[in-house]
Amino acid sequence: MLAFGLPKRLPGYLFLQNLVKRRGLLFQLVRRDFEQRFVGSVAGWLWGLIHPLVLLLSWTFVFSVCLHQKPPPGQPGNYPLFLFAGMLPWLLFSETLQRSSSSLLDQASLITKTVFPAEMVPLSVFLSSLVSHLMALALLLVAVEVWLRSLGPAVLVLPLYMLLLGLLAVGMGWIVAALQVYLRDTSQVLMVVLTFWFWLTPIFIFENQFPQRLRVLMYANPLAYVVRAYRLTLLSQQVPSLADAGVVAAYGVGAFVLGGLIFRHLKRGFADVL
Repeated sequence: MLAFGLPKRLPGYLFLQNLVKRRGLLFQLVRRDFEQRFVGSVAGWLWGLIHPLVLLLSWTFVFSVCLHQKPPPGQPGNYPLFLFAGMLPWLLFSETLQRSSSSLLDQASLITKTVFPAEMVPLSVFLSSLVSHLMALALLLVAVEVWLRSLGPAVLVLPLYMLLLGLLAVGMGWIVAALQVYLRDTSQVLMVVLTFWFWLTPIFIFENQFPQRLRVLMYANPLAYVVRAYRLTLLSQQVPSLADAGVVAAYGVGAFVLGGLIFRHLKRGFADVL
């Protein structure tokens, strides 16, 4: 038993133990994944900044210029920054899930021909996506300081939310990656689910604009609390409530443990199917 009473056979504990032992392999996987995403391109890693900026410009044009959308009362009046702060966690989460769904198929030669810890593949996808996320976040921090001049110690809370979002994304990434090995329609179903999930996250549609009868769906959405935390810490210099952090933590830890259990169970047949 561990000091805090959890059995050593718990999947999360075993995974973290193996992760410490094989951190060098994980680093190589992350570097390889990050380099392969931009191999042969002239701009290279700058595409990790260009893509979210193009999305921001297009969405700002549609919602701010054409539809005259404004931030809700109590938020800073800079709509592009408000939109960008809400976009970033969603892009990190959705990109991790989408790329994780096909990650085991992409690494089939490693999984079938070597003794390879397959659970590290979705984790490396998240960490590679996190590098691009951090670059875009650094750009947002500079913009907030230049236009709002309101950066403060509240932003120190963001790493906690990145960790919790990572647990959620990796846990769900394990599930979709394992299912994709057996059911090749999984990635297509995931795209449909993420489309609905996106519009249930208050990025364009603000929390007070959700119909009263549908707000239960928003409150059950962990990404809604992460988006709120990003906006509060970056734009309003407020620390999110412990209740919000508790909801995200419950989802993150629950998805991580459940994803680990499902992945470990389905992993036994990977070599035969791949």
